[in-house]
Amino acid sequence: MDNLNEIKKDYEKWKKKAEEFSKGKLKKAETVSGEPVDLLYTPLDIENLDYQKDLGFPGVYPYTRGVYPNMYRGRLWTMRQFSGFGTPEETNERYKFLLKHGQTGLSVAFHLPTIYGRDSDHPFSKGEVGKCGVAVDSLADMEIIFDGIPLDKVSTSMTINAPASILLAMYIAVGEKQRVPSKILTGTIQNDILKEYIAQKSWIFPPKPSMKIITDIFAYSAENVPKWNTISISGYHIREAGSTAVQELAFTLADGLAYVKAGIESGLDVDTFAPRFSLFFNSHLDFFEEVAKYRAARRIWAKQMKEKYGAKDPKSYLMRFHTQTAGCSLTAQQPENNIVRTAFQALAAVLGGTQSLHTNSMDETYALPAEKAVKIALRTQQLIAYETGVANTIDPLAGSYYVEALTDYMEKKTYEYFGKIESLGGVESAIDKGFFQREIADAAYRYQKAIEDGDKTMVGVNKFVDEVEPEIELLRIDPSVEKHQIDRLKQVRKERNNTRVKETLKELKNAANNGDNLIPRILDAVKSYATIGEMIDVMREEFGEYKEPPIF
Repeated sequence: MDNLNEIKKDYEKWKKKAEEFSKGKLKKAETVSGEPVDLLYTPLDIENLDYQKDLGFPGVYPYTRGVYPNMYRGRLWTMRQFSGFGTPEETNERYKFLLKHGQTGLSVAFHLPTIYGRDSDHPFSKGEVGKCGVAVDSLADMEIIFDGIPLDKVSTSMTINAPASILLAMYIAVGEKQRVPSKILTGTIQNDILKEYIAQKSWIFPPKPSMKIITDIFAYSAENVPKWNTISISGYHIREAGSTAVQELAFTLADGLAYVKAGIESGLDVDTFAPRFSLFFNSHLDFFEEVAKYRAARRIWAKQMKEKYGAKDPKSYLMRFHTQTAGCSLTAQQPENNIVRTAFQALAAVLGGTQSLHTNSMDETYALPAEKAVKIALRTQQLIAYETGVANTIDPLAGSYYVEALTDYMEKKTYEYFGKIESLGGVESAIDKGFFQREIADAAYRYQKAIEDGDKTMVGVNKFVDEVEPEIELLRIDPSVEKHQIDRLKQVRKERNNTRVKETLKELKNAANNGDNLIPRILDAVKSYATIGEMIDVMREEFGEYKEPPIF
């Protein structure tokens, strides 16, 4: 304490000199999220930090410094580029290209009709087939996507939410056709419907039945697909919608803990499903803010799981997470700058202890990535992994006065948000009342206004601007993709056993009506080559469709 008093006296003297030196022109500084940043951080900013209680060691509660004892010295993060476009054949070709160039995991992007549970020949699908992801209508498409890709050797992440149960069933069925038992399949479904109501807006059913389907997945997978991550609670889309880093952290963890509560209330023991949870964060441009966010997230999650939800298995305390660099930070102007932005963001994710990583491509403000751009994005990860030395030691920024103070600050602000959400009746009630939507909209407005007013610099946009239009190779989806996909869908409907399809859809309807676990019935329907649209329509009849209340 005496030493801190001396530091405080010396700090005040130094601060006075610094202000005199600046002659009243010291610039105000803040993070990308608008949080204030002091000129200097000292032991005074972390005087209450208890190493054993607040930090500890990697692989040891509260896991602030990492979820595994050896981190990247034992195994590098999974390099998992998000990819999918056009036809299943084109996506299969892109996956093989990425695996050939050193990618270590697959990540499937689905087109909008699949995300909304519609077949490619639905009237609302016109003009969208294969545009923003790969077209998947039935098991036949999934078989093509993973043709020649051994599912016992590759883990796959699928960014799908409302129809996640169907896509998981399709993946299990493809595994069976490859003679890969479901018990050894590894991968992740996003399956995060609360985030859809909050930010991304690709829901189908109302919250209550949607949460029931999610807990059905928890129960089924614990028994039948035990190595599968049954949910990836996504802050990424919350941040892309315009939230601050603290809002991303708080809202993501609040969603995740709401799923924990739902699982327990459905009758499951928390330790049967929580170890298969993963989270998914954005990595934005404020380097230290992002690192602090991941460290705070691990500590909060471990404490909540142990102290509030009574988990006994240490695996339930582990906040394992995937990171994607910030798409919303990329610019159409001077697109080559995006390579550098992505590298900084990827480095922050690695120094923050991510378990897997997607690096955005420089051309993604224009279109889905071209081969050259996606290869550069993958090489960015490989350069970080093999040339920078940052993977050699665990949590090297620990002990930094700034990083530790920022980690504590983000934890404190997250608990403040938890209190607000609880006072509104929990996550679902807060969604109905428009709390998350307003918070994100306000933050997005402040950020955009700061750029337009020049208070925040965006290189190439409001400073260091070029007048020359960039020349960049783009991936273009041929209009023939839509016809090709619809023709295959017609062929599948013609060649399948339609009597069996009707039987499985009837069984699915009965299960939905009776409150049974839906996953076995969905799996039966998938194997009969029922389409996504047909299965979703059956469930929509029972569950209804969500309509967002107007928010003023």
